Amino acid sequence: MCELLAMSANVPTDICFSFSGLMQRGGNTGPHSDGWGITFYEGKGCRSFKDPMPSAHSPIAELVTKYPIKSEAVVCHIRQANSGEVCLENTHPFIRQMWGKNWTYAHNGQLKGFATELPVEYHLPIGTTDSEHAFCWILDQLHLKFGTKQVAANILYSFIASLVKKIDSLGVANIILTDGEYLFAYCSNNLHWLTRKAPFGQASLIDAEMAVDFQKETTSADVVTVIATKPLTGDETWHKMQAGQWQLFCLGQLIAEEICQAPD
Repeated sequence: MCELLAMSANVPTDICFSFSGLMQRGGNTGPHSDGWGITFYEGKGCRSFKDPMPSAHSPIAELVTKYPIKSEAVVCHIRQANSGEVCLENTHPFIRQMWGKNWTYAHNGQLKGFATELPVEYHLPIGTTDSEHAFCWILDQLHLKFGTKQVAANILYSFIASLVKKIDSLGVANIILTDGEYLFAYCSNNLHWLTRKAPFGQASLIDAEMAVDFQKETTSADVVTVIATKPLTGDETWHKMQAGQWQLFCLGQLIAEEICQAPD
C-alpha cells in the first residue's frame, strides 16, 4: 500500500516538518519505494514535484524538505506500486484542470475491475494506474452532472462522496482530493488527522530525529490540519477516521463530515 499526506491551513504554511518524516517511509523506515510526489497550491496556481525514485533517497525530496514553500493546501503521496509500472506518469498526485481550477488527487489502495466499472470518456488517463483512472472517472461524472460551472461546496462534495463510495466498493480507496480551496479526505481503512492551533506545543517525528516547537513558528490565529495514512508524530493526538467516513476541510477547519455505509 501507499501512504498519503495532506495539509489544509488558514495561512500560508510550509510542510517541511511533516514531509521530512513521511519521506523516510519511502525506502528507509517503510517499504513505499516506488516513487513519490507533492503538490503545493499558491493562490490559483500550484507547483508539483515528482520522482519515481524512493523518496528516502531522492535528491528532489531532499530539496523539498529544505525549501519552505508556503501553501494553504498540500497533497503528498509515497508509492508502493500495485497497479502500473514504476515510472513518472504513474506517480501521484495527479493534477487536472476543471472549472478554471487545478484539481489534485492521490489514492492509497487497489481497485479491481476499474476499467469496466468506471468508464471514462472525457478525461483520459495518461498513465496506467487504477488511481488515475478513478480520478478521471470522478472528473467525468462531475462534468456530466454539473456541466461547465462549479456548484456550491455542500452540493459538490456530497456528490463526490457518493462517487468515492462507488470507487471504494471496488477494493480499497483512501482518497485525498482538493481544488486548492477545499480539501476532501475519504477513509476506506486507514487515515488519520490532527489540527494544530493555539495553544501550540512541541512535536517530534516518529521516522526522523526532528522536533519542532510550533509555538515559536506560529501565531495564535494559525490553524493547520494535517492528514496522513499513519501518524507522523509520537507526542500529538491523532484522530483515526472510520471506514466509510469522509471529511471536508477549508482553511484548516473541518467544515463537513459524514460516515456512510458502503454501497451494495
